[in-house]
Amino acid sequence: MKPELNLLVWAVLLTVVQAVVAVHGAMMQVGLATLAGNREGMPEIKGWGGRAARAHRNMLENLVLFAVLVIAAVLAEKTNGTTLLGAQIFLWARVAYAVVYLAGVPWLRTGVWAVSLVGLAMIFVQLI
Repeated sequence: MKPELNLLVWAVLLTVVQAVVAVHGAMMQVGLATLAGNREGMPEIKGWGGRAARAHRNMLENLVLFAVLVIAAVLAEKTNGTTLLGAQIFLWARVAYAVVYLAGVPWLRTGVWAVSLVGLAMIFVQLI
């Protein structure tokens, strides 16, 4: 398997871990019964639980972009050192993003997100 695809698989694992953390944060605030229900009228999850949920949603949005770029690069046989480095930058920046967002550090969070975009751009440039 191409290393970029391997990094994509790790990005999926990161997304799952973020979902579990977000659910745990919500469960601590509203309880399992509320989460197991239809969630209508559920109160806003605040604090680290809310940040975990927002970080997870952001990861879902970015995972789609990463997956499309990695799969396109592999199918087009355009993987190289730059696509690998871009994928590595993306994944490690997303790990950092999850930690920084959970910790509640706003400007650093934005900076780390921008670094993950650099990783995506590196892959994109190899495809055009």
